[in-house]
Amino acid sequence: MTTSVGSVFSAVLDPVNRHDPYPLYTSLRRTPVTRQADGTYVVSTFREISALLHDPRISSAVSENDPHELLGLPPSFLRLDPPGHDRMRRIAMRPFGPPHTPHRVADLQPTLEDLAAGLIAELPPSTADLVDQFAYPLPVRVICALLGVPLEDEPRFRAWIDAALTAITPDRAALGELAQYLGDLVDRRIADPGDDMLSALATDDGPEGRMTRAELVSTAMLLLIAGHETTVNLIANTALVLLRQPLWLERLLADPALIAPLIEEVLRYDPPVQMLPWRTALADIPIGGTIIPKGANITLVLAAGNRDPEQFTDPDRFNPDRRIAQHLGFGDGIHYCYGAPLARLEAQLALRALAPVLARARLLEDPPVYRISAVLRGPRHLRVAFD
Repeated sequence: MTTSVGSVFSAVLDPVNRHDPYPLYTSLRRTPVTRQADGTYVVSTFREISALLHDPRISSAVSENDPHELLGLPPSFLRLDPPGHDRMRRIAMRPFGPPHTPHRVADLQPTLEDLAAGLIAELPPSTADLVDQFAYPLPVRVICALLGVPLEDEPRFRAWIDAALTAITPDRAALGELAQYLGDLVDRRIADPGDDMLSALATDDGPEGRMTRAELVSTAMLLLIAGHETTVNLIANTALVLLRQPLWLERLLADPALIAPLIEEVLRYDPPVQMLPWRTALADIPIGGTIIPKGANITLVLAAGNRDPEQFTDPDRFNPDRRIAQHLGFGDGIHYCYGAPLARLEAQLALRALAPVLARARLLEDPPVYRISAVLRGPRHLRVAFD
């Protein structure tokens, strides 16, 4: 039976609780599927979320709050269902990963190591903001190099992206300027291709055909924003948990092989993407003791599922030694995170470079100020002093 616990989910959305939404997620999980006052169904338990992520009766083609639709652009493949989703994702994957470019991500490792080492060397000797001076510049430089976006333009598009992501509703003016910038860049790549991903997308004639110019702009917006924003948060969330739990930092310094499982545990314990809103039921769906009716909006709270005691032992404890068969940090199903291999590599190499710095750092603010979004979770700043 569905119970209305709108006050709990409203509290999740309230920025005042951004520093620690996890007790609220515990309350949400008491009823796996809850109907909100606006008719949205919120799903918070691992088994039900996982089932719906694989359910073809769930649509992602929801125009509500779609930044691309605000600009008259076609949706990105995040907001498409098959077969349109499959075509766009296959085209986007051709210059990024197997089977066509299997070494694209792995070949970035030397560049990543050099970038991380350079950023560590530039940290001030007494105090630093590990977001502004490390967690942000590392992935943004990588995504610029990957896509072929001039790094010198970063201050411009950072302002547009910040304006778009920090607003309660998408900032149309900021998104419009970003789309205009990327449209001009697409035109330049079509006329004079390089060896970057955007050039490949603009010129590659695969079996699915080329993307249109508008599709290229939508895809470039998605990859530029998602390609760094979530990784910034993953690196910052990892740094924060290690500063709070130095025992794991000591273990990591003694055993570098702990890096990979530690990053996986952060993805479970404090994931950068907390929820997937903007889903719709295409049919009546019996689940979690209730029926989500056809046409209802659905929000899948991934971070609540990642702390479900039915799936994980002692889920509120950070424990990289646990054996994780599966977590929801990158979603699942057909919309499984496109950039997951790159995000994992970036986070692991970032942590390798950052760990010795964290060993002599202490937090100046705890909890730190978090980004306003309830969907994307990460500290806006992570200020430390070096002892």
